[in-house]
Amino acid sequence: MNAYNQLKQYQAVNRETGIIDADPHKLIQLLIDGALERLLIAKGHIERKEIEEKNRFINKAIEIIGGLRSFLDKEQGGDVAESLFSLYEYMEFRLFEANASNSPELVEEVIKLLREVKTGWDGIREQVAQPTAVG
Repeated sequence: MNAYNQLKQYQAVNRETGIIDADPHKLIQLLIDGALERLLIAKGHIERKEIEEKNRFINKAIEIIGGLRSFLDKEQGGDVAESLFSLYEYMEFRLFEANASNSPELVEEVIKLLREVKTGWDGIREQVAQPTAVG
């Protein structure tokens, strides 16, 4: 087995272990990271004119973003959940456009938006991870 295959196996095991041990907040972080990774790969495929691979990675990112959107609880999340829902819908729409037009710029737009969401989500990690006091 060559070093590349060993690295891929290690990454797969590491990812699976992270998912098994993850709390709900961490799962969202992993999904966002997964979508970003696929979008960066898709952008590279667009630039190299590797259309089939570009299509595969954009579609995977769309599926992940759709999953993120479906996890939102608008009742508990209120305006924030509503805003995220709309933002995720917009990202999906832009990725459909990027896929149809082979536009690395549209993919980059979604990457930037998703990074902003990630920054906010990562920023609340401490609040979510702290045990709540029973009063």
